[in-house]
Amino acid sequence: MQLYGLKACDTCRKALKQLPEAQLVDVRVDGVPTEVLERALSDFGDKLVNTRSTTWRGLSEEERATPALELLHTHPALMKRPLIEKDGQLFLGWDKSVQAALGVS
Repeated sequence: MQLYGLKACDTCRKALKQLPEAQLVDVRVDGVPTEVLERALSDFGDKLVNTRSTTWRGLSEEERATPALELLHTHPALMKRPLIEKDGQLFLGWDKSVQAALGVS
């Protein structure tokens, strides 16, 4: 199980604590493989880009108009976190529905 996120992200730390078998992939350091990002964009669409983040607010209108895949490669911290890959299936965020789907109570 891979958990794509940030070491300093509180939500990612909560998820890692409840998913001890998950391996953290720090998106700032290691990035997210293109094929994973493409699948996530296909599965989650616009929800994958966190438009409430500080990084987003710091972007110009021109940068915001960049296609999501390119934007996430350039600014990986813009991705909503965590993105969890388990057995070929992707989960986004750490809400009750994701926790239930992963068998965490």
